[in-house]
Amino acid sequence: MQLIELSASPLSVPLREPFVIATATMTHTRAVLVRAVVLHEGVRYTGFGEAAALPPVTAEDQPDMLVSIAGASAALQGSQVSAQGIANALADVGLGPVASAGIECAVLDALSRARGLPLHRMLGSSVDTCPLVTDITLPIGDPAHLAELARGYEKAGFSVFKVKVGKHRADDARVLSALARAVPRAHVRLDANEGYTADDALRLLDEARSFGLVVECFEQPCARTRIDELARVTAEGGVPVVADESCRSLAELEAVALNRSAHAVNLKLVKFGGLGATLAVGRRAKELGLGLMAGAMVETRLGLTAMAHVVTALGGVDWVDLDTAFLLDDDAFVGGYEARGAELRLVSGPGLTVALA
Repeated sequence: MQLIELSASPLSVPLREPFVIATATMTHTRAVLVRAVVLHEGVRYTGFGEAAALPPVTAEDQPDMLVSIAGASAALQGSQVSAQGIANALADVGLGPVASAGIECAVLDALSRARGLPLHRMLGSSVDTCPLVTDITLPIGDPAHLAELARGYEKAGFSVFKVKVGKHRADDARVLSALARAVPRAHVRLDANEGYTADDALRLLDEARSFGLVVECFEQPCARTRIDELARVTAEGGVPVVADESCRSLAELEAVALNRSAHAVNLKLVKFGGLGATLAVGRRAKELGLGLMAGAMVETRLGLTAMAHVVTALGGVDWVDLDTAFLLDDDAFVGGYEARGAELRLVSGPGLTVALA
């Protein structure tokens, strides 16, 4: 099949609430929408991909990617493309992982539409669906307001809350206390985005449990450079520790396993540079006995659908964190999946089945 068109445009969707984490604040998505058109037997097939940035978590940002993807377009247009070859072609172009992920997704979406297959089938899945029940994220903020948000999310069908922490442990404890009062015995997944020392992380875990919260896991409690601190929380925390910023490649995955610095890793398309690379990391993590979380940056329905296809190709993961479309003030896309409360079900059909709204 021939790639006859590759284009990029800003994808800036406002959020309902500021998305505040230990290292960043967002009010709009900072993504690029990638469109790829392939020609197969005289018919044009269009695919979509989302290159979602979250600086400084990602080195790339929206303005940079609009330029870099335009350069890649000039190099790739007119070439013959395949599911196996697009990753190699992108490596030769020398793009960053976020831009590469958006382009690869768009091309794979177009190719799978041309073949009449769901994208996860092209990735090697043997099932049509797998369980996808997501958490919902509470950003860093005022305890009373976040407790009110949690009550609303519980009424909407969400039972697990991903709570962003890592700026000030005492403030984080107040948020967890308010959450426990609002939703007694709530299940939580803590995410510090590298913000804590091991002492603060372990203390917050004790406080969370004292409030009656059920802590399912603790994502990236300490800086990725402080392997000793991460390993200590992993050994002493009493909950699964999930490496996110600490695992951005196959080599770093091997280091996580070797150093026992986490029990699991977070899979994100834009970290690893695309669906194929993310799938390879997930499969290797399973071989190493590590658990898996499926995550995203602040992405729309498009990016979340792509990650859901990777989860399906993997046969499922331990924790699903594909919620950011629920945090947006507008939905730029339709299709992809159907949501019933926290449950996501992939729509059956060729490619991602996502279209512009």
